[in-house]
Amino acid sequence: MDLDKAVASQIQNIQTKTGKTLEELATLIAATNLTKHGEKLAWAKENLGLGHGDANTLVLTLSKLASQSTPAADPLDDIYTGPKAALRPIHDAIMAQVATWGVFEVHPKKGYVALRRKKQFAMIGPATNSRVELGLNAKDLSGPERLEPQAPGGMCQYKVKLTDVSQVDDELFSWLRTCFEASAA
Repeated sequence: MDLDKAVASQIQNIQTKTGKTLEELATLIAATNLTKHGEKLAWAKENLGLGHGDANTLVLTLSKLASQSTPAADPLDDIYTGPKAALRPIHDAIMAQVATWGVFEVHPKKGYVALRRKKQFAMIGPATNSRVELGLNAKDLSGPERLEPQAPGGMCQYKVKLTDVSQVDDELFSWLRTCFEASAA
């Protein structure tokens, strides 16, 4: 027996019993402002005249549909908000290049994004309303003043301050690629 067909048939029967479409039922239940499954189930039984099984299937189906129709929030929208929104192209330029190098994980935090393979190799986030900071986790990098060594014991050994997408250049990617490759070991 195909479970999806059985649920679809049961939902069709619920619509016939109540004389309401699935959309109308969703609107009615949403208007109650109830949040818990059991509360919605009890409401559907009492107000729609449904048995326990039908009420349960209806609430589960509506919950599943709601979760599918709600797009996952982009954590970068929270990080790059307000005046910091103008910094998002810097972040996107860095991520577009790193994405071409291979598999890695992105771990959003409250104010930045950590990038990891077997270990963290970088962190990116707006430090101020006018500057993104790229933390680099590798030993013995060298370069001009913009590659700032950090105090020992921190998450990253180096930091690069970026105020414009034009600063996302080959030199920056060279340092970042070194960190990326070292993080696989």
